[in-house]
Amino acid sequence: MTHVVTDHCEQCRYTECVTVCPVACFRGDGERLFIDPDLCVDCGACVPMCPVHAIVDSFDLEDDQQIWLDVNARRSKELPTVRERAMPLPTAAERRASLGH
Repeated sequence: MTHVVTDHCEQCRYTECVTVCPVACFRGDGERLFIDPDLCVDCGACVPMCPVHAIVDSFDLEDDQQIWLDVNARRSKELPTVRERAMPLPTAAERRASLGH
């Protein structure tokens, strides 16, 4: 299958994950990142890089998180590729703390 960026990325937009992606499957807007499922090779290199645990294997999505499969697929077709690390959003530290990470 593929890996998926969940709602934990919202208000964070940490980009450490894009630096290890071998196929540049990350897309992004000003708020968060998405994974293009057509490009993801399911290597999992990005998972431990996310400080808010926003990236999960699609097999591990809870029922109420299944929506992120469609959101990532749709939004990744509309957005530019993110290949380089960038500063997280100003709200990232607060969001990270609220998620318990």
